[in-house]
Amino acid sequence: MSADISQRADKWLWHARLVKTRTLAGELVARGRLRVNRRKVRKASTPVRPGDILTFFHGGRVRTIRVVGRSDRRGPAAEAQQLYVDLDDGSQDGCVLSTHGDQIGGA
Repeated sequence: MSADISQRADKWLWHARLVKTRTLAGELVARGRLRVNRRKVRKASTPVRPGDILTFFHGGRVRTIRVVGRSDRRGPAAEAQQLYVDLDDGSQDGCVLSTHGDQIGGA
């Protein structure tokens, strides 16, 4: 019998400290702002596993991260950062995206 290493998307986002509350994580997913391996998801219960690529719009920008672990609690920031690798290449440094996906500012 193998241990299930998946975790609900809303819970994982909250444990990884990418959103402030689990409710906000659920709303982000329900609004269709999360993609798991390029597939748009709308259910907070969608499982995420190590190796999955998550893309989501939050905080005025698009984030792309790779899941590398899971946690059973929402620990300190240093612990939360061990749950993912940020794949953003920095090509949009200095700009943010509007809620419509348009670039605002930047070099």
